[in-house]
Amino acid sequence: MAQSPTPTVRRRRLGVQMRQLRGQANLTLDQVAEATGWDRAKISRLENGRSGIRLKEIKDLLTLYRVDDPGLAAALECLAREGSKRGWWQNYSDVLNPAYADFISLETDASRMCEYQVTLIPGLFQTTPYAREVIAAINMGSEPDEVNRLAELRAARQSVLTRSGPPLSVWAIIHEAALRQRTVRPNIMRDQLRRLLEIAELPHVTIQVLPLTSTPHPGVAGAFTLLSFAGTTGLDVALAENLTGAVYIEEEREVSVYVDAFERLRASALPTTESSELIDRLADTHRLTEEST
Repeated sequence: MAQSPTPTVRRRRLGVQMRQLRGQANLTLDQVAEATGWDRAKISRLENGRSGIRLKEIKDLLTLYRVDDPGLAAALECLAREGSKRGWWQNYSDVLNPAYADFISLETDASRMCEYQVTLIPGLFQTTPYAREVIAAINMGSEPDEVNRLAELRAARQSVLTRSGPPLSVWAIIHEAALRQRTVRPNIMRDQLRRLLEIAELPHVTIQVLPLTSTPHPGVAGAFTLLSFAGTTGLDVALAENLTGAVYIEEEREVSVYVDAFERLRASALPTTESSELIDRLADTHRLTEEST
């Protein structure tokens, strides 16, 4: 199989899992190479996400590793088939960095997202005017055309909430500070909060607000996102973003730390009804600010 100089997120996820399964089977790279007749470097490239693998080969490895979970096997075979798949987001390659492309790929494949945001509205819930404003603020020095393209891309991502088949299930916890954030034009934030209330009505979306009055919590370390995938165990991914890119957490033990953090944040956040009531009140506050300017 042809090598890819930059691993796609699907190949990387497949490689991480195959390395874990080899470890659980107590096999070294040399032992796997001997059992399969493959070159040791080929197995290493697979585990590092640098090379694809044929479907028959992945099945042979799963047999060798004694994987008897049909759901896990099916998920890994799917990753092997789609390792080089191009997504719709590649149409935005002129403004799309590799980390963002990886995230969209994961988001598209996921069945469930848990997201905590401190200062921003989650991307899947953003209106286009709000997206333009925050993108321009974060991407310092970007030209207006690039900002518009990125805002268009963000809007296109939101199709996962209304796609045919099961839509993406989202549980979002938003810090109250993000809801009080001022925008250049007050009506942008007012409309954004109204949009949040509309999205909160979707049966597969849950929105909670973490109030300013909350005591110290794991979220003080920053925003993060958890993505889960249907029919799999041990393939969840956590993502922590920063100004220059993103850090993916794929090892199961490390992902579990973020899962625990999210559960603690859920317990600290307002219930959904109280959250919607607060969002509604803050939307009115932004409306009054607009009227007074």
